[in-house]
Amino acid sequence: MPDFAVFADTQAEPKSVYDWLDWLEKQLPFPVYRVTKGNLTDDSLQIHERRDGSGERVNNLIPAFGILPDGTKTAAIGRKCTNDYKILPILKEIKERCDVKRGQKDCTVTQWIGISWDELQRMKSARFDWTQHRWPLIERQMTRRACMEWMRQHGYPEPPRSACYYCPFHSNKEWRRLRDEEPHEFRLAIEFDKLLRMTHKYHNRRMKMEVYLHNSCKPLGEVDFDSDEQKGQQVWDFQAECEGMCGV
Repeated sequence: MPDFAVFADTQAEPKSVYDWLDWLEKQLPFPVYRVTKGNLTDDSLQIHERRDGSGERVNNLIPAFGILPDGTKTAAIGRKCTNDYKILPILKEIKERCDVKRGQKDCTVTQWIGISWDELQRMKSARFDWTQHRWPLIERQMTRRACMEWMRQHGYPEPPRSACYYCPFHSNKEWRRLRDEEPHEFRLAIEFDKLLRMTHKYHNRRMKMEVYLHNSCKPLGEVDFDSDEQKGQQVWDFQAECEGMCGV
């Protein structure tokens, strides 16, 4: 039995995830601690003065896509969200709860990470000597579908997938689900897509590209997710997410 669980809140999850977490905390025999580094949405739009006084900049916190002036499309331009807003807050909480000493080499902590059998490539070794990783679902060879079936067989509701509502790693299937099942969050994602593009355009002039949440490099509100072409696109999904801490 785990001693506790830690949920790192980017403050950008859809309402369904927070409602699920409220319910789940009442079912578990161990506590769930919620931690946060701050509001990822606001921080992604925050304007900073460059240290050399040469103008303004915007931190590239999320893996948005870009299109260069010559029309060339690029892959994810930034990627600090998982590390800074998920992994580090979780590790900080674990160290405090488990009384891990500064510079400790002895392994006194075991982290269970809930990635499934169909996400084997997301398994990563622990960064520090004081902790080790285990993947209970992978040890049982349980796929995500098997997890859902287990929930149904035991009379539990189906859990939503935890992820920022505007995550560029959403597949088109996930964008459609968000549009159809959580329209408020989908509208927020469309607005964030516009704000992110405008913020980089006017306050991050060294980056000679426009940024987009969708890999087509089209405004999110203009993507036809019902077309056969878009239904077939599953290029970016949580399979591409490197640390296995998002989407679980």
